[in-house]
Parts: sequence; structure tokens; C-alpha cells
Amino acid sequence: MREGGVTLDRVDPYQFGPVLTDFDLHLFAEGTHYRAWERFGAHRMTVGDVTGVHFAVWAPNAQRVSVIGDFNRWDGRVHVMRRLMPSGVWEIFIPDLPAGAPYKFEVRTAAGHLLQKADPYARRFEVPPNSASVIWDDGGYQWHDGDWMRDRASLGGWHDRPMSIYEVHPGSWRRVPEAGNRPLTYRELAETLIPYVRELGCTHIELMPVLEHPFAGSWGYQVIGFFAPTSRFGSPDDFRYFVDQCHLHGLGVILDWVPGHFPKDQHGLAQFDGTPLYEHADPRQGEHREWGTLVFNYGRTEVRSFLLSSALLWLEEFHVDGLRVDAVASMLYLDYSRGDGEWIPNQFGGRENLEAVSFLQHLNTVTHGRVPGSITVAEESTAWPAVSRPVYAGGLGFSYKWNMGWMHDLLQYAQEDPVHRRWHHNDITFSMLYAFTENFILPFSHDEVVHGKRAMLDKLPGDVWQKHATLRALYGFMFGHPGKKLMFMGAEFGQWREWNCDESLDWHLLDDRMHAGLSRWVRDLNHTYQREPSLHQVDFDAAGFRWIDANDHENSVVSMVRRARDPGDFTVMVANFTPVPRPGYRMGVPAGGWYREVLNSDAGIYGGSNMGNVGGVGTEPVPAHGFEQSLSLVVPPLGFVLLKK
Repeated sequence: MREGGVTLDRVDPYQFGPVLTDFDLHLFAEGTHYRAWERFGAHRMTVGDVTGVHFAVWAPNAQRVSVIGDFNRWDGRVHVMRRLMPSGVWEIFIPDLPAGAPYKFEVRTAAGHLLQKADPYARRFEVPPNSASVIWDDGGYQWHDGDWMRDRASLGGWHDRPMSIYEVHPGSWRRVPEAGNRPLTYRELAETLIPYVRELGCTHIELMPVLEHPFAGSWGYQVIGFFAPTSRFGSPDDFRYFVDQCHLHGLGVILDWVPGHFPKDQHGLAQFDGTPLYEHADPRQGEHREWGTLVFNYGRTEVRSFLLSSALLWLEEFHVDGLRVDAVASMLYLDYSRGDGEWIPNQFGGRENLEAVSFLQHLNTVTHGRVPGSITVAEESTAWPAVSRPVYAGGLGFSYKWNMGWMHDLLQYAQEDPVHRRWHHNDITFSMLYAFTENFILPFSHDEVVHGKRAMLDKLPGDVWQKHATLRALYGFMFGHPGKKLMFMGAEFGQWREWNCDESLDWHLLDDRMHAGLSRWVRDLNHTYQREPSLHQVDFDAAGFRWIDANDHENSVVSMVRRARDPGDFTVMVANFTPVPRPGYRMGVPAGGWYREVLNSDAGIYGGSNMGNVGGVGTEPVPAHGFEQSLSLVVPPLGFVLLKK
């Protein structure tokens, strides 16, 4: 007997290897198959004395599904798959297929149309613009990060540890002009990016999406291959090497993960079997017109198995330490970017996407439970409550949430002319009204340096010196403010141009004294942040923070105290957002004694004017700001000063 080109009486595909069982099909249909990548897709295996590849794909509404490739001249009549009723899953074992062979699924729809689709579970793809999936022998990489992985599981996250994240677009951090302006490979990034980030003092690298995507201009946010690192920069094992090296050098890796939508490319998930399979049928539920993409149907259990398996693959198989979940707000609200009549209310008449809420809670419960020490981060821009609170307490269960409001308010404030900042003082103090309602990460992200928003340095008013000084003060305030930190590449040395995903950062700027000084300032901020427990141990509780003076709007000055778990271990800091020096500035402090000037953004080594406190200052028994002791400080123009008793 022959079926799909395979001699079935010679090869029993259910006897060996990663082949679908009834239990697999049950879990998949239930939405709880958390390792579906081991069963679906393409897997090289040996059945009896025959080595070949087992293929499995979900296409319940197809008339026929075939595997096509060079091995059968892309002819869908040769290797027709068998359908496993009633699951809608198709499978076949094809002998003698080598690793590296490109393939697709040919799907005959109910209407008789032929579609050529990439494998949703493919572990590797051809380099775009080619679009075939590639048979990949996985599991051969030898990891060396055992100590890191054990610590990750036992330490349980970074809540009371320093977390300073360097956000990177791997295709444009550096390019190789002598090789046609190509981007660096994963292995080249390991050799160059890792030592750079280590010297900069960051604790984590966050990669903008490296999941396979057809259009580079989407920055990786329009994903086709949810189980494969993009082949633009190398093989899956090359990506493993990058993560491995990060861990060996003490750096965590966070990966942007995009379960909110997917593109309409013909070879992708859209209308996979000729029907809306992964997406909703009704465009009022299933389409983001603003982005030209489709929305996952979170209520469909097979889609849940697909997405949950993708999340766990990156955490388990690629040793990634966390997932930053993109565009969570677009998932939570049925009326996101939709006008009247363009969306469908939920069963209670509301705008909340209850299926997406359930999915996100499931995602966070499963990832935190199965991968101890891993984190999830929500890019969520609204006031949705309890995003980073446990699911058992009614929250969404994320480890952290980006503080988009803080970023917006602070940048809006910084772009005001200094003479007008007194009228916008609440923009830099408002965040403390809600600072402990979530576990916040404070981002200066890629979204703020594109689409006409201008680069960080170029946003700011004044001459070149004032721009640099303001940015140094802004970064100082960021590191003093409760919350973990994130900075997009290029911001650390003052990129002038908006970010361009097709070009390298302007590294030549570091030859300039001001830009080199800014880079050194960020480095010293990071290293001080790691050394001082008061700056990172109590980020998410009011016990770790107190304003000294939040109300000095006339001088555009703010001052504050940060405390460690040991209340006697504290730092004080003051930021002046005008170009007017403040000699003799009176600031109350929690205890008497000598206060060492740990950091001063106006130091000459950072490009400043060298105005400061000559290494430190002693207290005086002059009450101020509710304290019995106070300091008489020199607060430099557009400056940030951090002191420790």
C-alpha cells in the first residue's frame, strides 16, 4: 500500500520519533499542548531502518495537503499527507530527505484553489525574500550556561536586583560597509555587542524581534515564523551561541515576542487552509487596518497551543530569559484603533477582549510555572489595572510593565524651553502618584526616535551644550526614579539622526568629546546603579522612595531619597532642569554627616562645566523639607547630582 509516495507497510510513522499521538491531538485541541513544536512541523527521524522526515500541519478545512519541495519538483500530487480525523491535522513520513532541504505545504482549499504555505512550526526558513521553510536538524548545540540557568531558576527574577536593559535592533546596531553594508551575524554580534554592553554596564540585552519575518521594514514585528530565528543573521544554532555567550558574560536576554497580530503575506498564516484559521472571520475582530495585519483568534484552542508553544520554545530551547510582549493594548481592547461600528462588543457589551485577557493570563501562568526565573514584560500603554499583578489576584500576571506614561510625560517636559518648564513641572512629578501600582520598567525606546519624533538629543531645546547637558540630567533622573531601566541603542552616545533600520548607528560620533562624555555618563550611571542597593532593591514599594522636594517648580528642581531594604542605606539626589546654576541650594536630608558626591552630570569628563561640590558636603543643623539636617549644595545648570552619606 502506498500513500503520499511512502510505502506504508514498510514504515509505521507511529512507531518512533516525534510523531503525533492521540494524546498530542487531545492536548492540541484543548489549547494546552505546550511543546507542540516537538510534534508539528518537520522532524528528521529514523523509522525502522529508514531515515526521513515526519511532517505534521493543522489545516482542518483543506481538501488536501501535500509536502512540496525540490525533492518532488514542487508537485503537490507526489507527497499527499494523510488526514487524522477529526482533528484536522495532516501528517506524512517521507524517507531520504536531507537536512537543509526547502519545503512548503501545498493546500487545496474547499473551493479547489491551491495555496503554497510556509510551515507554521518551521524551525528554520530561507533567507528573505525567499519564503520556503527549511528542514532543520535541531538539538545538536552544546550549551555552556548551566550556572546561569541554575541561578535563573533559583533567584526567581530581578525584582530586587539591578535591571538595566539595552534595546537593540540587531540588523542596524552595526553594519559592515566593506561587505555591502550587510548586518552583523549572530556570532559577530556575540563578539562585538556583548563586550560593548558589558562595558556600558547594562545587565540585559533586549532584542527587537528576531522571529522570522518577511519584511525587514517591519523591524521584525510582522512575524511569519514563530518558532525560528530569522535566517538573515545565521542559523538557529548561531542564535543559541549568541544567547549562550550573553549568559557566560553575565548578561540576560529579553526577546520581543509578537502575539498580537501577523501579516497577510500569502505564504504565511493568513487564510491558511482557505479559511480564517488563525484569525477571526469578521474583519471587525480579525484585522488591524492601521497596521495592515490580522489579529489572532485567542478563543480558538489550537491557536492557543500554537502561541503558548512558541513562547515556551524561546524560553526553554533558546534559553532566552524573558519575553517582552508587544502591543498588549491592541490585544486587550476590541475597539483598539477602531471607530464606531468597526468593532464587536464582548458578550457583556463591553470593549474588553475577554479571550485575549484569558490567553495572557494563561501565558504568564504557564511561562512562570514551567520556566522558573523567566520574566514577561508588557508593552501596555493604557491604564488597564493589575497588568503586573498575579493571576490569582485578578491580574494579567506579567512580571513587569513598560511605563509608557512616564516616558511620554518626561520627554514632553524635556522638549519645553527651560524658561517654560516651571509651568509643566507636574510632567516630571506625576508618575510618582502611580509608581507603585505596577512593577514598572522606565523605557526610552525605539518608538521615540522614529517617524519624525527625532533622536533623543535632537528633541531637546538649546545649543549643543545645553542639549547634551539636558540629556545627561534626564538620564540621571531616570536612574534615580523607581523602576527598572531601558534605553534604545544610540541614545547612550547621543545619536543625532532618527533611527533607520537599514543603516548602522553613527559610531563616529564617539570621536567627539561631548558624545564620548555622554557615553561615559551612561556607563557610570549603570555601574553606580548596580553598586548601590538603594537604587534597585526597593523599586516597587513606597518604602524605597521619598520626595525631598517635588514642588520647586519656580526653579525647575526636583530632589528625592532612595532607600535600600536596609533603611539606613540611602542615597539623595537633585536635578536642575534650567541652565541657571543654583549655588547655596538648601536641601533637607534624612541624617546628619558628610555626603559624598557620587555622581555629577556636569563634571568635565562628561562634557559639563565642572560645577559641583568639590567631592562632597557636610550637613548643617538647619531644618528643611521635613528633616532636621540639610545640605547647602551647588546644583549645576541642567545638572543631576547624586550623593551618599
